[in-house]
Amino acid sequence: MGLMTSHQITRYYDIYRDTEVTFSKEFIRALNLDPRQVYIKCAGAQWPCIINSTSLQSARIIIGTKGGAYAQISKEATPLSLRFSFTPPGQLPVSFFVNCRVANVQPYMTSNDLAIITLSFTQRPPDDLIENIGRVIEANFNSSRRKEERIIINEESKRRLGLLKEETLVYIDNVPRHCIIRDLSFSGAKLVLKGLAQFLVNKAAIIRLDFNEPRETIGVQGQIVKAESIEEEQARLAKEEAERKAAQEAARKAAEEEAARKAAEEEAARKAAEEAAKKAAEEAARKAAEEAARKAAEEEAARKAAEEAAKEEAESAKQPRRRRKQG
Repeated sequence: MGLMTSHQITRYYDIYRDTEVTFSKEFIRALNLDPRQVYIKCAGAQWPCIINSTSLQSARIIIGTKGGAYAQISKEATPLSLRFSFTPPGQLPVSFFVNCRVANVQPYMTSNDLAIITLSFTQRPPDDLIENIGRVIEANFNSSRRKEERIIINEESKRRLGLLKEETLVYIDNVPRHCIIRDLSFSGAKLVLKGLAQFLVNKAAIIRLDFNEPRETIGVQGQIVKAESIEEEQARLAKEEAERKAAQEAARKAAEEEAARKAAEEEAARKAAEEAAKKAAEEAARKAAEEAARKAAEEEAARKAAEEAAKEEAESAKQPRRRRKQG
């Protein structure tokens, strides 16, 4: 098992705790689960069982109704634990028990000889289980979201995928044919091989993929949905390349036009702002001049009023002196 931080494990648990996965052959292979080492432990004894499905909070197991395990599980409030065992390639097996309680018991597929038992985990399961289940669930989600994303096979992509070589075999109607892998995705692959295109479409096929670290070969079943000659593919690729370049050129021109439009709008806005600022300054200067003129007029009126008052006061002071002279 790879190294994973506690934060990543907690993230897996929080996101996928209620996601239930069925233990198909492919899922067991992806988990590196050893089904022969899966047991149910109860009352000091343990019995082999089949894991039907699991989440990070519960599991469903299948056991026989004639054995001791079923007899013990049928008792009310019987404490038990479920043993998981994983065998990662090139590493030592990893085994652990998860404490459980019985949540439900019912016949399996209307059989009287088999029962499916729903077990609820009484506490958070070990980090190894969270890591293994979380990795596979996340890979499944990613494959659904990115199933059409194609990876071109080259030296770099081969190294990152762990793909041993691009030359391989594809079995078409059980007949092996040498081919070269052009690209891979979650939904399919593109191959180059000899043959007449019109006789390959809709044929069942199994492609062999050779991986390194660990060294293993995987056969992926599928169906040929499209076949074309190299010349047709080259013409199609040339057309797609021309369309891509035309789209890029159109996008470039649109971006330039948009930039020019924004620049024109910004220039117009700048000029409008300058004009508004100029008018505001002129209006402020006009108002300041009017205010200054008003103050000057008020001061002039005050000055004249003061002079007039002083003149009247002087005239009033002269009147008594004239009366005395006349007397």
